[in-house]
Amino acid sequence: MSKRFLITGGAGFIGSAVVRHLIRETGHYALVVDKLTYAGNLRSLTPVAEDPRYAFVRADIVDDAKMKDIFENFQPDVVMHLAAESHVDRSIDGPAAFIQTNIIGTYTLLETALAYWRKLQSGRRADFRFHHISTDEVFGSLGSSGRFTETTSYAPRSPYSASKAASDHIVRSWHHTYGLPILITNCSNNYGPYHFPEKLIPLTIINGLEGSKLPVYGTGSNVRDWLYVEDHARALLAVASAGRVGETYCIGGQSERSNLDVVRAICALLDELVPSNATDCREKLITFVADRPGHDLRYAIDSTRVSTELQWQPRETFESGLRKTVEWYLANRSWWQDIRTGVYRGERLGVLP
Repeated sequence: MSKRFLITGGAGFIGSAVVRHLIRETGHYALVVDKLTYAGNLRSLTPVAEDPRYAFVRADIVDDAKMKDIFENFQPDVVMHLAAESHVDRSIDGPAAFIQTNIIGTYTLLETALAYWRKLQSGRRADFRFHHISTDEVFGSLGSSGRFTETTSYAPRSPYSASKAASDHIVRSWHHTYGLPILITNCSNNYGPYHFPEKLIPLTIINGLEGSKLPVYGTGSNVRDWLYVEDHARALLAVASAGRVGETYCIGGQSERSNLDVVRAICALLDELVPSNATDCREKLITFVADRPGHDLRYAIDSTRVSTELQWQPRETFESGLRKTVEWYLANRSWWQDIRTGVYRGERLGVLP
């Protein structure tokens, strides 16, 4: 049976992957609500834009009147809330936008969803879900061992992660206080096609293609658990469709790598796929730069709950996913070149004076 999915932030990196998956692989309907800030890009939805089950509304989630109008007109069965400011470095430079979107925006959306849900007839009311998509960064920093689970205590350490932790708590409280049927997912670092080039993997790919320096923070020893974005999209749909109301699900890629190892792997792929006359080895472009303030050492996720309860597993290894990602950036230069000549030119962000 087809459902109506309202997807906030659906023109962003993860959101657009979810929409492409919904339209291509299911019979569901998708309404994208996106403010189209610097990281929102409707070109990421071009592959499904002509499908009659897809629609788009440009709106800010803090606009309560607009949100009420959208809910009333679209009549969603599922809300997948992905709209967020998401880059740690930008949160260091300008935390106010993160408080506004990630906290106030989530509150506004919850209030709208609650009022809408209360008016639904009993059958649809029982089936309605508010799915809040969050990050593993709310849990803070791990040492050299252990993994985050659904019961890990929160210890956010950046303005970004603090704003997401606040939104997680607010969503959870709307379930316990008002009964709103919610789901929360916390994911590890995503990578893949259509990734805005301020993040490590796309920035390294593009700089490597241009023969520019490849900046690595500190010693490059910080470790992340990498999750291919299309694997994440499948997991999110599994949670939204069959997750237990009120529960949290951690989603990871089972692919821990240090930042330096990630950059070196990208260099090797670029040297193989696009040999450069300027340098025989792109590793020579690696440049160690001042570390990010408060840079968390390591993140890693235990995905046991989502794998056992919902039978989800990542299909891509880090090696296969990274190769697909590099090949996509090679085949879609116009997508990222428009960004590099416009809203983001590869400059360093998040440097304290």
